[in-house]
Amino acid sequence: MWVSWSGGKDVATALDAARRSGMRVTGLLSTVTPGPGGAEIAVHGVGAALVAAQADALGIPLHRVELPPSCPDGEYRARLRAALAPAAAAGVGGLVHGDLALADVRAFREEVLDGTGVGGVFPLWGAATDVLAAGMLDAGLRAVVVAVDPDRVPARLAGVAFDAAFLAALPPGVDPCGENGEFHTFVTGGPWFAHDVPVAVTGTVCRDGHVQAVLAPAD
Repeated sequence: MWVSWSGGKDVATALDAARRSGMRVTGLLSTVTPGPGGAEIAVHGVGAALVAAQADALGIPLHRVELPPSCPDGEYRARLRAALAPAAAAGVGGLVHGDLALADVRAFREEVLDGTGVGGVFPLWGAATDVLAAGMLDAGLRAVVVAVDPDRVPARLAGVAFDAAFLAALPPGVDPCGENGEFHTFVTGGPWFAHDVPVAVTGTVCRDGHVQAVLAPAD
């Protein structure tokens, strides 16, 4: 198995669930786009070097797919399929995703994979998000909130820890896992991490309709 890796809490929890169910994870597949400081995770604004540090802490090879800004669906399909071709040839049969409930997103991911020989795996699908968020914390997952939609989540929460205090501060109606795009996270430690990936929040910026925390490696 490979994991579609964005560096956030949902996919880290999906990785944990996949491994606990007996799946052998041999690669992480990460898509990056150009940003002010170089390649980064879209919307999250997290630099590719920090994502590589996560892969190192997990001990799993990272495979990076570079996408152009505002990547059209057709170009996205072509680049993902090209990246997965050698994986399929090597016997990788599934790509694990951290999706929870958005049927249109799942359908798109499955359409991208159709015909590649690699199937979509969704170990968190249908989970109650309040229970799931609490379970992440109970499991020892540590993460930073790296982006918020300021129309739904207070901008001051960008850069704080994903913890019980953060969940309690969310306005009514906001999904506790941010499943509707209300917020995004970067995991700094937890299950399967050999060591933490410490980061410092050096400020915030407004980009693409989100307030993003600016992260830098911390000593």
